[in-house]
Amino acid sequence: MIRASVRWLDRRTGTGPLVRSGLRYVFPDNWSFLLGEVALYAFMVLVVTGIYLVFFFQDSTATTTYHGAYGPLDGQQVSLAYQSVLDISFSVRAGLLIRQTHHWAADVFLAAIVLHLLRVFFTGAFRPPRTLTYYLGLTMLTFSLLEGYLGYSLGDDLLSGIGLAIGYGVALSVPFVGANLASLIWGGPFPGTSAFWPRIYIIHVLVLPVLIGTLLVAHLALVAARHHTQFRESSRHTERRIIGVPAFPGQAPRSLALMFAVFAVLFLLGGLVQVNPVWLWGPYHVGLSTNGAQPDWYLGWLIGALRLVPGFDVVIDRRTVIPNPFWGGVLFPGIVFGLLFLWPTLERRFTRDRASHNLLQRPRENPWRTAIGTALLAWVFLVFMAGSADRVDVLFGLDYAEQISVYRIAIWVIPLIVLLVTRRICTELQAADRVASVRRSALHSPKAGPKRGS
Repeated sequence: MIRASVRWLDRRTGTGPLVRSGLRYVFPDNWSFLLGEVALYAFMVLVVTGIYLVFFFQDSTATTTYHGAYGPLDGQQVSLAYQSVLDISFSVRAGLLIRQTHHWAADVFLAAIVLHLLRVFFTGAFRPPRTLTYYLGLTMLTFSLLEGYLGYSLGDDLLSGIGLAIGYGVALSVPFVGANLASLIWGGPFPGTSAFWPRIYIIHVLVLPVLIGTLLVAHLALVAARHHTQFRESSRHTERRIIGVPAFPGQAPRSLALMFAVFAVLFLLGGLVQVNPVWLWGPYHVGLSTNGAQPDWYLGWLIGALRLVPGFDVVIDRRTVIPNPFWGGVLFPGIVFGLLFLWPTLERRFTRDRASHNLLQRPRENPWRTAIGTALLAWVFLVFMAGSADRVDVLFGLDYAEQISVYRIAIWVIPLIVLLVTRRICTELQAADRVASVRRSALHSPKAGPKRGS
């Protein structure tokens, strides 16, 4: 049937050789390469569920009186945006399922990208000729973080309003251009003009999805053009020989099974696990805030960075040059992403390795990369944990100020310890590998004959 389909297509379009080449494309036989596919399938769910939600959401902060299905808010003054989210959740057929599935898909999409990035970094998959592919993935992660932030901000509930207020403060903190930047985005002082909501709505449903989709297609095209990297699992795996399973009949059934599994898990999460119940948060008003408010997990590290920086501004001649939110909201993520973007160049400069690589490295084979990457990961994780200090205070009674004081010391001490310990572990594992290699060589070498006496 496949051959007949290819012949039919070739007779009418002349693309038979291209199709046959695609069916013979070789994929590596390792589970870690499926993380990128999980991100792809989660993005597909995001697009489909997002299109459904577009038909019912109103991008307006105009005030109305709520008389919908949710009784506790009956008679309350709410925005049209918040009312439409409540209607989607309680009145639209399958609305709550689609809305929660959309939210879970965003969480899984970003989690899969982050895990995929860790695999690429620690195995050296970013080395030539795949450096551009790595940069496209990092750029896609950056846009996806912004897309997620705008997505949960559109509901105009108490949680999203606090998040937008924090974003406004971070935008204002950019030195020299902060006031103009915030005015350009919000259209005026917070909470902004009536044009702000349609503006971020268009960016969320059109501009950023098109950019992410374009980057995703370009990323996949470069992966196909350069072929996948592979682990050295045997002597057959070399820099010039690609070993794996063909697209058909090997990889295609696996990918289809994974796709339907991702779809099923996301819709099960959307139907069974509650996420972002905006009716419990209530509508946002400028004078309201709540203790323990938390954004989605992928922005927790930014909240932690804002909380860890002591309360000081850089003032020159009685003029605030660098406001306090700059350090945690702009400088910290700038350092993290700056290191990730610069790492391929830095590694080439220090190792002087400019060759092309198709084989991946085990983390132990590059101790400095693994140690620095693990230390950076520990640094970000500790800052992320600091972002949950208020929840720990609410749930377990640990004093918030004391937690922050401990984290302010830990973020400098623990990453250094992690760096030294990780490098030592890698060097010890390398030594163990050398000993094991010598033993294997001795076992497989031919035995010497008996020596003759003099």
